[in-house]
Amino acid sequence: MHDIEPHYRWRDRYIASEDKQNPFFGRTYDEFMFTQKIYNYYIHPQWDNFGSATLYIKILFVDYEKSFAIFEMMGEWNDAIQNDIMFLKRDVADELTQKGISKFIIICENVLNFHGSDELYYEEWFEDVNEESGWICFLNLFDHVEQEMRDMRIHHYASFGGYLNGVNWRTLAPKGVFKLVEQMLSEENRKYLPIDE
Repeated sequence: MHDIEPHYRWRDRYIASEDKQNPFFGRTYDEFMFTQKIYNYYIHPQWDNFGSATLYIKILFVDYEKSFAIFEMMGEWNDAIQNDIMFLKRDVADELTQKGISKFIIICENVLNFHGSDELYYEEWFEDVNEESGWICFLNLFDHVEQEMRDMRIHHYASFGGYLNGVNWRTLAPKGVFKLVEQMLSEENRKYLPIDE
């Protein structure tokens, strides 16, 4: 797991630790010392801890003019025991929402498992951004993670699944990712989610 590094090709456009409005402003990283772990496995030092013992984040890009942020997540998303969504909502999303961010793209291809509890924080987050015509979107979920999220009814508050699981985002610039996702979510209310209810 220590080889899984957050996406770094946008660092010439944005670095979270250098953005005074970012919750991770001022963070320093030691590229030679591995101190953070998920269970017994060390992870790459560029990942940011936001309060969870098993889930880490990297804010890859924020555009305050267009009101969007792109996160990359890594680890086990555990709302049942760790209450990860509370930390993500309160300590990361709320900070950015207060700065005008209303559209969140969360890349989840390194989220290995999901354990849900309830949807209250997702609902609250959805209500916060929906007031500003915003949205929350999870990209590239594993099938079992998507199913667990669906079982917890999170699809009522965040978009995921369908075409959103096949986005080749690494080949695009951040604004290209945003434009693509926005188009997917807004085309005449077209749903990119499988209907399974």
